[in-house]
Amino acid sequence: MEKKNELLIVAHFFNSDIYHYFCKKKFYMKPCIKLLLLLFLGTFLPFHSGNSANPQNGKFTVVIDPGHGGKDPGALGSVSKEKDIVLSVGQQLGRLIEQNHPDVKVMYTRNSDRFVELNQRAEIANKGHADLFISIHCNALDRRHTSPQGVETFVLGLHRSKDNLDVAKAENAVIMYEDDYSVKYEGFNPNEPESYIIFEFMANEFLSQSVYLATLVQNQLVKNSKRVNRSVRQAGFLVLREVGMPSVLIELGYISNRTDEKYLRSASGQFSLASSIYQGFKEYKREYDKKSYVFSGSTSGKGQVAISQTPAVGGEKEYRVQFLISSRKYEKGSSAFKGLNPVDFYKDGSTYKYTYGSTSKQSEIEQTLKEVTKKFKDAFIVEFKDGQRIK
Repeated sequence: MEKKNELLIVAHFFNSDIYHYFCKKKFYMKPCIKLLLLLFLGTFLPFHSGNSANPQNGKFTVVIDPGHGGKDPGALGSVSKEKDIVLSVGQQLGRLIEQNHPDVKVMYTRNSDRFVELNQRAEIANKGHADLFISIHCNALDRRHTSPQGVETFVLGLHRSKDNLDVAKAENAVIMYEDDYSVKYEGFNPNEPESYIIFEFMANEFLSQSVYLATLVQNQLVKNSKRVNRSVRQAGFLVLREVGMPSVLIELGYISNRTDEKYLRSASGQFSLASSIYQGFKEYKREYDKKSYVFSGSTSGKGQVAISQTPAVGGEKEYRVQFLISSRKYEKGSSAFKGLNPVDFYKDGSTYKYTYGSTSKQSEIEQTLKEVTKKFKDAFIVEFKDGQRIK
């Protein structure tokens, strides 16, 4: 790449559209330049608030990504192939969304047994201006070892354990089927741990939304489909790195485990898995719609409005701003709240959902939301009555 273009890329790191620019444009650069830019990402992006979210024009778009396909069978069970199972589950998920959400556009990276390169999968989502990316896979373990059971849902990040790294390696190995993969993916080798250092510097603008969806989906797979819970995890997946939207990668089970494989192969198992993912999507979309309604609704009156000065009384509808979800219970004054005080929380299953402010007036909570989104871009308004969340 010419020096002029390299400088242009650096300049873009200070633009409000920095993440989208880096994520949706494909630049091939010298390793030293790439590392410098990634260091800029790690240093500046966490402090970059960007613009508040706006409601989508037109339909909400979800891209369903059944992994592997064609010449790439994916993981192999004793009598089944990953590519067939995930295609079936993905298609059933798409049909459930279309049947129940006429306002949602469903796109597929593949809807038949064909091979699609990883960067093309991301390109489909980015060009389609998707709002959500759901990648579906099956896990496997080397036959020399006893295979575990269970589902796990991944978001993009640095793997914190060898197990997570192994899963990422297995899924990223699909690029070995592609021509000139070392050039296309800038020297990335899925079998070399040092290649994954890139994920240590990557800041994911959509991490909190991705974790939220992953948590909803994982809970449904465990609760509704009765799968063994292997939790929500982070790892370095190339396909998630390339997309510019909230995204998750779901491992439906271990095809190398006889019990899991039997379930994964069955028509009832596949429908149950698709239904569980759909239920997670449904809840995510409901929250998304509430957030979009707030931004597209009537604006507050002129002048500054005092934040949360009118607490709700018994029987009244109460408005709060939800800004953080976590499997952890944070102590009062935690740095995770970025200075917000006082903070309240409520539990949804095993998940803690943290809120700020309390008022019975929508105009006041809208002003509170504006303040909170300066620190938490994905914050949104939630409603309560008599202390119970209204969904």
